Amino acid sequence: LEVLKRCLGSIVAHTDGDYELMVFDNASCAEVREYLLAEQAAGRIDYLTLADRNLGKSAAWNIALAAAPGEVVVYADADVYFHPGWLPATLQALEDFPNAGMVSAKPLLTPPEKSPATLAWLESQERVAVERGKLFPWEDYWPHARSLGHEESQARDFWEQHQAVRITREGREYFVGAVHFQFAAPKAALQQALPIPPEQPMGHANFLLDIALDEAGYLRLCTAENYVDHMGNVLPEGLAAPDAGAPRRRRLPGPVVRLLEWQHNKSFEA
Repeated sequence: LEVLKRCLGSIVAHTDGDYELMVFDNASCAEVREYLLAEQAAGRIDYLTLADRNLGKSAAWNIALAAAPGEVVVYADADVYFHPGWLPATLQALEDFPNAGMVSAKPLLTPPEKSPATLAWLESQERVAVERGKLFPWEDYWPHARSLGHEESQARDFWEQHQAVRITREGREYFVGAVHFQFAAPKAALQQALPIPPEQPMGHANFLLDIALDEAGYLRLCTAENYVDHMGNVLPEGLAAPDAGAPRRRRLPGPVVRLLEWQHNKSFEA
């Protein structure tokens, strides 16, 4: 519950602009539901869905992502912390690459071979600079891998065996690859990828969305600057606690309604 509160607090405190907040609760305990209902009553949650049983992540995606209003959907698990500036940076990426189907607001080391459509598109571009190599310092990679529960030896093996692909367009840098614990996607792209066949909550079904978007020809990218952190099930030391009771801030109104949606981390349980 404390991790969920930190997630929600960071959204409310660090999201500028017009947006609608949707929460899909995947059969959480009574204390979590009471908290979410109170947040909705306080006006900090626009849409709240309460499932009577754990449907798993892919089935929850099929319901929540399909129901999301607006032209851009931002998804995150309930253990993601948002830093100031995350939304403008995300929208800038979608503006720089109108054919992007998945943008994560965190630099990540993901195997480039999992994004073949992105790599194929880059080969045809003359105005996009491409770099390959050891572009992620171990000191930056290890804290994220640790938050996922990886052993240090396992994480170091992955880091040593994989190179990153960094691209530059109009002076702005991005990395090839995205992750399903936090991403933004045009609603039109999601409509081509859904529904995701329901399987075990943390099984291969999680990657079917990645595969479907890639096969439809959409780019999968992440920002070169860090705007979100994966907390895991334990609050990290030194992570500022935003005011979860702060009023919603809308200082950058615009014509597009942005939606931020996340689901409770019980969706990871089989």
